[in-house]
Amino acid sequence: MNILITNDDGIYADGMIELAKSISDIANVYIVAPHTQRSATGHAITIHDPIIIKEEKILSEVTAYSISGTPADCVKVGIESILKDIEIDLVLSGINNGANLGTDVIYSGTVSAAIEGLIQKKPSIAISYDGFDVSKDNYEKAAVYIKDIIRNLEDKMDIFKDCILNINVPNNNIKGYKVTKLGIREYDNVIEERLSPHGKKYVWIGGQVRKLEQEKDSDIKAVEDGYISITPVNIDMTNYKKVEMLSNIKLL
Repeated sequence: MNILITNDDGIYADGMIELAKSISDIANVYIVAPHTQRSATGHAITIHDPIIIKEEKILSEVTAYSISGTPADCVKVGIESILKDIEIDLVLSGINNGANLGTDVIYSGTVSAAIEGLIQKKPSIAISYDGFDVSKDNYEKAAVYIKDIIRNLEDKMDIFKDCILNINVPNNNIKGYKVTKLGIREYDNVIEERLSPHGKKYVWIGGQVRKLEQEKDSDIKAVEDGYISITPVNIDMTNYKKVEMLSNIKLL
């Protein structure tokens, strides 16, 4: 099995390196990752500038490249250019530093890289760890769970025909896993307004996660309760009920 691994935390991120170490036990691993931090870039791709490719020495058993583009670029350029002579069987994005739960998946470079894998007709999984300043040991333990999941799905790849899997690993004693749906993420104090010393207005985007009551089958609830959440995520955003409703309304 040939597996392409990418991320949005950059080519030297511990989460991706520990994932690559673990997965290299069961597959040929190729890394194509951003040369620097590219979190929260969503599904942006680079079309107005050249994308610079550099071969990297990350792990002796893994072929690795950094590129000057986005996470989605990494998968597109990896499959269509850098690794065009290799049949990639699976795309992994992560392990991300910080969770990608609920509606946050819209912004996530990690999830978008996996979605680009789906666009390229490759089974794809996004993996995130619910915590920051994560130790290598915790990433290593999380990577073992991901390796087991891949082993159990290896002969069931039809699951990936129309979706990716978005996996989040909790930052505590793991009780098991749950198959979930996306929860709801909302934030307080998202925009912080400031003035520069020269009197010019600027803002920081950030905020604190608002504590909401989550449905019991949501990914957020599962991770809060100590379970790995596994969420099938579609890219078809069509609201089919509204298609039917609009079809019965005279609009022009």
